[in-house]
Amino acid sequence: MNLRGLRYFLAVAKEKHFGRAAEKCFVSQPSLSTQIKNLELELGVQLLERSNKKVMLTEIGEEIAVSTQRILSEIDTIKELAENSNDAFSRKFKLGAFPTLAAYILPSIVTKIQKELPKLNLILLEEKTEILLQKLRSGEIDAALLAMPVNESQFQHDILFNDEFYLAVPETHKLSHRKKIDIAELDDEKLMLLEDGHCFREQALDLCQREGIGVEDEFRATSLETLRLMVKSGTGITIIPNIARHQNETGITYIPFDKICPYRTIAMVWRKSSSKKKVIRHVSKLTKKLVE
Repeated sequence: MNLRGLRYFLAVAKEKHFGRAAEKCFVSQPSLSTQIKNLELELGVQLLERSNKKVMLTEIGEEIAVSTQRILSEIDTIKELAENSNDAFSRKFKLGAFPTLAAYILPSIVTKIQKELPKLNLILLEEKTEILLQKLRSGEIDAALLAMPVNESQFQHDILFNDEFYLAVPETHKLSHRKKIDIAELDDEKLMLLEDGHCFREQALDLCQREGIGVEDEFRATSLETLRLMVKSGTGITIIPNIARHQNETGITYIPFDKICPYRTIAMVWRKSSSKKKVIRHVSKLTKKLVE
């Protein structure tokens, strides 16, 4: 079915006059009449009653005019959506981050984006890494801040920063006076870690196993803030990423590692097939500036 014919028919239905309808459509009257006749032939019904003095819609013509208006409105909406998609910075952008990163970086990202990309409709999601990966695969989110490596061929990534680990001990702990510490010196200690499911637990656990450091099995924290409070209470010691350290904090001492400094690499991850790469790269660039 010819869309031009539908538009011409609707113009005549509104104007009740071929000449005025032709002017509205910027076409000659014979061309408009021919298109409408072809539409009637295709549909097998008469849409208009024509006379020298006036044009009237038939009963079926009235009904088809209503449907035509609805169809053409939807087509105009589709065109508008496609045109607006060229302005990717005025659409929704769904960004995820895992818990041991989200609380410390997302507020800054929101502030930066609101300032530099005011039209962008930023939607944030805080979830564990595996859930974020599932949502990335399914297209439920556009990008995610994740710890490397992410070894899936369907994804691309942009490295943002390295987040160094610090040993966190109570101010009263025997190691609290140290300016730096070698990982090997912790072989007689037990570290408190997060509960299962957190990627930071896996990273810290890998470090402990590799370096022969003990793990406190009777306590598993639900968040880094819980770990911090447990350290401050004198319950034990742990590892805290640099981004989660509080400046001028009392009751706890953060000690950098000497020689070999463990860290996690944070990256922006997205689908290679994403239609929002322009936005993703821009947000990635803004995030890099925040952590420089």
